[in-house]
Amino acid sequence: MTIYDIAKSCGVSIATVSRVLNGSDKVSEKTRQKVLQAMQDLNYSPNPFARGLGLNSMKMIGILCTDISDAFYAKAVSLVEHDLRERGLDVILGCTGVELSGKKKYLELMLKKHVDAIILIGSPYREEGSNAHLASVAKEVPIITINSLIELPNIYCVLCDEAEGITQGVQELAKSGCKRILYLFDRLSYSGQRKLRGYRKGLEAAGLVDDDKLVCQVDRDLLAVRKMVERLMTMGATFDAIVGSEDVIAIGAQKALSSHGLRLPVIGCNNSVLAECATPSLTSIDNRLEILCPAAVDVLTKVLEQGDHAAPSKTIYPAVIVHRESFPEP
Repeated sequence: MTIYDIAKSCGVSIATVSRVLNGSDKVSEKTRQKVLQAMQDLNYSPNPFARGLGLNSMKMIGILCTDISDAFYAKAVSLVEHDLRERGLDVILGCTGVELSGKKKYLELMLKKHVDAIILIGSPYREEGSNAHLASVAKEVPIITINSLIELPNIYCVLCDEAEGITQGVQELAKSGCKRILYLFDRLSYSGQRKLRGYRKGLEAAGLVDDDKLVCQVDRDLLAVRKMVERLMTMGATFDAIVGSEDVIAIGAQKALSSHGLRLPVIGCNNSVLAECATPSLTSIDNRLEILCPAAVDVLTKVLEQGDHAAPSKTIYPAVIVHRESFPEP
């Protein structure tokens, strides 16, 4: 039994039920008694984190990412946790890995912990097949995604248009005279697919040939990328610029070029701290976590306080290119 069942039984919103649980004075006495009676009739057991009817709830938010050691996820978790803490919200963090079984396990764990909402960081939580498991969880608690689009009821998505950022980067490379732009990526998650489409859109807009030989999949590992690029050069592949779907991939490509005494324009994606530390410093597509994360927390707060129609289901921010030494601003 959940507050969704109580809300449906009473014909009120989940926000109203939540207000009754939290002792809010924004609910009429008639509605309050109606909700309390429904709870009694349906043997509803309130969230154990609530300190009883009429008292405030210790709001607990679940955060899930696939790998906290990744610079993108580490930064996102830090930003989200800070904003939640500023609003008096506590956090449970889980690192699920990329396998569906791990994701399902942690989603179930979050529900058992009676979290009030779940934040999913990154696109790996959108499955290519069925997302019925997310739809089921969203019936229990709101889900907010950061940089992923999952169009299901009670799921709210805050994301950056990285694909358009990649398109813009390719077009800038073309304007600077580049004609054969190598694209390196690690895997085709939802975000990965969009980035690849952005690359191809940029080629088309610039009137460049889309050559499959210039699109290469590689592990997200510096040494693996370096070996891949060196192998391409040994095999006689010709390219005059490189775009990486992640900063670490672009930096691996830079190392390969450097080992052969070459200097070509290189663009990465994420604008992580790695981009600033690279030599030369890396031009990168900024997916604007400093904006996405606070915006996601704003959405979460509105949904918890005002109900399921208090925030848009999708909010998209534009990406920007941060130019550095690897490709100075044209």
